[in-house]
Amino acid sequence: MDILFSQLIADTDMAAERLSPLELMTKLVSFPTVSRDSNLDLVAWVEEYLASHGIDSHRKYDETGEKASLFAHAGPLIEGGIVLSGHTDVVPIDGQEWDSDPWEVIESDGKYIGRGVCDMKGFDALAIWALVEAHYRGVKRPLQLALSYDEEVGCRGAPPMIDRMLEVLPKASAVIVGEPSVMQPVTAHKGGVGYRLHVIGYEVHSSLMHTGVSAIMSGAKIIDWANQTNSASSVAQPSDVAALFNPPYTTAHVGTISGGTAGNITAKDCYFSVDFRVLPDETPETWYDRLKSKIDAVEQEMKAVRPEARIDVTPGYFVPGLRPEAEGEAEMIVRQITGDNGTHVVSYGTEAGQFQERGYSAVICGPGDIAQAHQPNEFMEISQFKAGQDFMVSLLDRLES
Repeated sequence: MDILFSQLIADTDMAAERLSPLELMTKLVSFPTVSRDSNLDLVAWVEEYLASHGIDSHRKYDETGEKASLFAHAGPLIEGGIVLSGHTDVVPIDGQEWDSDPWEVIESDGKYIGRGVCDMKGFDALAIWALVEAHYRGVKRPLQLALSYDEEVGCRGAPPMIDRMLEVLPKASAVIVGEPSVMQPVTAHKGGVGYRLHVIGYEVHSSLMHTGVSAIMSGAKIIDWANQTNSASSVAQPSDVAALFNPPYTTAHVGTISGGTAGNITAKDCYFSVDFRVLPDETPETWYDRLKSKIDAVEQEMKAVRPEARIDVTPGYFVPGLRPEAEGEAEMIVRQITGDNGTHVVSYGTEAGQFQERGYSAVICGPGDIAQAHQPNEFMEISQFKAGQDFMVSLLDRLES
């Protein structure tokens, strides 16, 4: 039998009650915080809930004022605390067939189902619960909460949030990013960098195509370069760090393309994106230089026919990789709590590398399986949610000692 949990959080007097992790997750999921939309209603609710328990929080708005990150601190105002980091945005439900309301949490067959329960409002709820518990326990070592916006569209909200945290809070030393990892410590992930290309050709009748420049056919040479680069990388000897990943190399990807006017006209415009999933022991700058070298060569061929032809490149997103740390504090904490001493890495990006760039020790560990993220009927096993709460209890015990 399916159980609907919306009644658990309806008409709750937040000032009078400490909500359970499930009640918190149910409330968070009820906010449809798709990345393209505002998250301010969710932020305001979390802010009010924390304030009702005597915890001050801070906002960092985006440039539009329609979105904000939220961060807060519990415990003594000293450095060396631990940050629990998550994101508030979720991917769209457009075109997906759900068997229930995506914005309601239901229990069915040992699972919690709803948009974001896995990625990653389940962890957000556990982190909020842990922060309130830390406040009432009077922990000796601080605990901080960090909830960013726009993670799903390039981790854009985390960097300004982290910078602001460093300005107004005592600096923590370790960060646990709660992306779904089935509660395994993930110590490295690939970075990501993307570019938007606009190939500008010259239109002529296709029967005289040698006198014009097809933007699409010129752009295809760059796309073919990406294919050839992936093929060459796939047979190269991987480094020790690369060998941890699947695939064990930096990948080049073209996910969208548009352009052209008619089948008998050489295309004036071609638009496409080139994205790289960069190994943490390589630099995005190196891959941009390789891409730019190919762009320059293609552009030179175009200009030899029509000097006004060109290729414009616009930088898109950049997410640094998470590098393995030698005796990293965050990794040590998670391994001691979970008892997991295995090697775990992922190819997706998170804000962990952004924290690491700013001097924090960082690791990924959160409940749920990334395979369920972004799917219709997104779910988290109840056992995973319980494991996440058990982890938080153990973490709180450590902060008290």
